[in-house]
Formats: sequence, structure tokens, C-alpha cells
Amino acid sequence: MKIRNSTALITGGASGLGAATAQALHHRGARVVLCDISEEGGQAQATQLGEGALFVKTDVTSESSVQAAIAKATEAFGDIHVAVSCAGILVGERILGKTAVHRLETFRRVIEVNLIGTFNVFRLLAEAMSKNTPTEEGERGVIIGTASIASAEGQVGQAAYSASKAGVSGLVLPTARELARFGIRVCAISPGVFDTAMLGGVPDELRAALAAQVPFPPRLGRPDEYAELAVAIIENTMLNGTTIRLDGAMRMSAR
Repeated sequence: MKIRNSTALITGGASGLGAATAQALHHRGARVVLCDISEEGGQAQATQLGEGALFVKTDVTSESSVQAAIAKATEAFGDIHVAVSCAGILVGERILGKTAVHRLETFRRVIEVNLIGTFNVFRLLAEAMSKNTPTEEGERGVIIGTASIASAEGQVGQAAYSASKAGVSGLVLPTARELARFGIRVCAISPGVFDTAMLGGVPDELRAALAAQVPFPPRLGRPDEYAELAVAIIENTMLNGTTIRLDGAMRMSAR
């Protein structure tokens, strides 16, 4: 898929991985639609990018909200060719804590945002892309989800997050196989520990300890490195039905 003159819809576009992806695609000539629950942050990102960028306040867990975002995107820019799902939340809670068991509402909320929200984006963007005019190779669109290395190596206290991200990885292959007849590719990126807002409240000592666990480069990942991999997936037509680790060879310990 050629990025220049395409239209990309990015959820979680107000900050972190989503904002970096929007910047990378816009820099390469794409029109970008930033979707996020954070109106202030999303609008600021769109304003910074300027012409060819649009912010739409979006709740990925709501069918009508994502449908409205797609409608506004197509009204502004025409067909949507790329979807990158970066919206997500991280909640740490032990199944058997010192004073209580894991709250069911917490588990449900993480699954709702990270997994159901991703599926909601996948299905509604697939419907929109299926109506696109195909390229010479028959390609109509590219959908990218965001998993995590926690899906395979979840740490203590990450039961909800790990399960939600394992679900995202599990969506990729069956969705890619089903959408192949429409010329829509589906992949996911599985980041390691990245320097985003999710780590905003983590003390410096813990950040340093996390960085030290990465064999090379021995540091936290940068959002622009996620964005560069998203660009590579979009441009390489043979990448389909797979989840790609982006972690500097890190394998998470139990704690």
C-alpha cells in the first residue's frame, strides 16, 4: 500500500504510539484522522500536524462512536486505506491481593478497551475498506493492531492486560484469512516496554530497571520506532496475518 495520498485512521492518536504513527504517516504524505477519547490532546496533535490532519473524539468501545469517526473521516478525506489501533489502557492488579481479590469490573474494563475496542475498530474499518477501489495488486486496505509482549510473558499483576493483548494477537490470523478475499491485510505490532504515557507515573528507578532488562538497545522503546514498523507493514504487501515483536530481544521476568 502506498502511503502518499492515502487516508489513515489512528485510534489512540492523542499521544504515545498513536501520535507518533500519525506523525510518521502524515510526514510521508498521508491524510490522517486521529481518534481518541482525549479531546484536548487529540486536537493539539491535529493542529500541530496542520493540513491533512483531523481529530475526531472517539470511544473505541462504542459502535456508534467509531462509526461516526469513520463517517467524518470519509467526508473529509474520502476512502480510508489504513487503520492503526493504538487505543489501550494498563491496569495493574493482583488476582489475590493483600486485602482483596482482583476486581471484576477492572478486568472487564481492560478487556473492553484493549480487546473489544480493537475488534470494534477491525470490523468497522474492514467494512469501510471493503468498498475501496483495489490497487493493481488487488489491495484495498491495511489494518494494524497493537498487542504487547505481555501477551506471552505477562508479569504478576498483569492478568487483565496480558489477557487483553493475547486476545489482540489471536484476532490477527483469522481476521487476515477472512479479509483476504477483499484485499485487506491484517497485522499487529507487539511492543516491549516503550516510553509512553502509560509509564508516566513510574518512578525513575523502575524505569531504569525496565530499560536494563532489554538486551539491545538497553533502553526503553521510542514511539517513533513503533511508527516506523507500522510504516513498513503498510508498505510491504507480503506482511499479513502476523504479529511482530518490537522489543530489543526483551523477555519479561515474572516481576
